[in-house]
Amino acid sequence: MDWTWYLFRFDGRINRAKLWLAMLVLLGLMMSVGLVIVAIHSLFGVASSFHFGAKDLFKLVDPDAYRSLTWADIPRLLIKLFGTSLLMWVYFATSIKRLHDRDKSGWWMVPFFVVPGLYNQFDDRLPDSYFMMLPALIVFTLYVWGFIEMYCLKGSRKTNRFGADPLTPKPAPDTRPRWDQQSEIEMVPHKAGPPPVWRVKPGYE
Repeated sequence: MDWTWYLFRFDGRINRAKLWLAMLVLLGLMMSVGLVIVAIHSLFGVASSFHFGAKDLFKLVDPDAYRSLTWADIPRLLIKLFGTSLLMWVYFATSIKRLHDRDKSGWWMVPFFVVPGLYNQFDDRLPDSYFMMLPALIVFTLYVWGFIEMYCLKGSRKTNRFGADPLTPKPAPDTRPRWDQQSEIEMVPHKAGPPPVWRVKPGYE
C-alpha cells in the first residue's frame, strides 16, 4: 500500500477498514506527540498533564484561549500546533477519501466535523434557554450521521466520479509468454515455381 497517498493525499477512495486503520495510526501519532511534550516539560522541570485532540484545533479560533498564555507556554504551544496540524491533515485526508468512497464531496467534512467542533468549543458561552436545544440536537444529529456515513456504510460498488471501487480485486497478472514472431513463422522454400511462402509452424495454429 502507498502510505504517502493513504495518509496525506486527498484523491481517490478508501474503504471502511482503511478508515478504521487510519484512526489507529492517529492514536499512535497522538501518543508520540504527547510523549514528546511530556519529555520537553521534564527537561525544564515542569510538571504537566497531557491532553491532546481535535479540540486544540478549534482553540485556534477562540480568543479566550490566548489570554492566559505565558512565554513558558510557547514551546508547548508550538509543538501542540505542529502535532495538531499533522493529525488533522491525516484525519482529513483519510476521511475525505472515505467520503469519496460514498460518492460524496470532501465538503461534507464541514457539517460532519467543522460545525460540531465549533459548537462544542463555544457552547459554554451560549445563553441558557430552551431554544438552544435545537442547535444541540442538530449537532448531535450531524455527529451520528457523519459516523454512520463514514464508518459504517458500504461504499459505491462501481466506479464513481472519484475512482474505482477499492474492494474490486485487481486482475491477475498475465503470465503467458510473449509472442515471438520468429519462433512461430518459418519460410518454406520451393525448388521451382513461385517464390518462397511464409506459413505458421505446425503446432502454433
